[in-house]
Amino acid sequence: METEMKEGRRPKSIKKLMKEGKVDLKELKQLKKERKAAKETKLLARLEQSKGVLEAAKPVPKNMVKAGEVKVGRKYTVSIAVPGSILDNAQTPELRTYLAGQVARAAAIYNVDEVIVFTESAEEGRGGVQLARILQYLECPQYLRKHFFPLHEDLSRAGLLAPTDMPHHLRAGEESVWREGVVTETAAPREGSAFVNIGLKTECLVDRALKPGLRVTVKLPAGYLWDKKISGKVVSPSQPRTLGGLYWGYTTRLADSLSAVLNSSPYKGGYDMTIGTSEKGVRVEEVVVEKFEHLLVVFGGVGGLEAALEGDGKLEAASPAGLFQHYVNVCPEQGSRTIRTEEALLVALASLRPAILAAGS
Repeated sequence: METEMKEGRRPKSIKKLMKEGKVDLKELKQLKKERKAAKETKLLARLEQSKGVLEAAKPVPKNMVKAGEVKVGRKYTVSIAVPGSILDNAQTPELRTYLAGQVARAAAIYNVDEVIVFTESAEEGRGGVQLARILQYLECPQYLRKHFFPLHEDLSRAGLLAPTDMPHHLRAGEESVWREGVVTETAAPREGSAFVNIGLKTECLVDRALKPGLRVTVKLPAGYLWDKKISGKVVSPSQPRTLGGLYWGYTTRLADSLSAVLNSSPYKGGYDMTIGTSEKGVRVEEVVVEKFEHLLVVFGGVGGLEAALEGDGKLEAASPAGLFQHYVNVCPEQGSRTIRTEEALLVALASLRPAILAAGS
């Protein structure tokens, strides 16, 4: 029997060997042991192979900076403005929810830092409020949503929404210099400190006394362990972008008119580059975007930006083109009579991306 195994010949079946009287009980036990070991080896090999396939199929984390790594920070910002009326035109709650999700996905894909939802006229419904709420919900990391979004009719179809999966939507085992968190009610061990839930196994102790329920951005020390107690530092929400070059989600702002979009910027000095989109604008390939710090791209609804201008008593321009530094047609020779706003977002941001990257940097 041993000779057969050494020379690599396939051993006879156990039953055949027993018939021939060539196997005693000791040899039979050894043979069964060897066959069991061979099966286990084969099974382990298959398991390793399947692990490799699953590992290769996993999405690679984008835009993540680990402790100790250095990236070039991004100083400029990109804002987009969309009318809330685009949700009023959707026929069902499911379609309204899905449409809002498309806006959020476009913002995430193209690293938009601010989304402004504006009112075109006083006769509008509450589509703008629902759009803003869904945008905020999709920007928030999953582990924080229960703290900031109680049950609400506007979010009743949230199960239809595709995740935005932005860099700050971290899993517990993913390492990152920064994490988003919410201040908890856990009593801090000393004055001038607080505990923050940052999506890890244990809460993080930060160096400031903060009101429970507040959302904060926390910077973590190098070499922290996700399942051990750690301390961190509360920093500006813009720090991951300005220091690490990370895309860190968008803020959502409601504006009651087009003039409020243009004149109520959260950035010091306002928007230094504004672009309006319309089929009546200049072809996108002919537009040269000058260097900027804060860019704003504005989209119209069913009636275009003309409807928004007409419904705003504070603006005196003869046409929307007079409100912007560039008035752009992002899809010349379009095949469809109309381009929906959620489609225009993707087309415009893709068309303008090379110019934005060149001028912003």
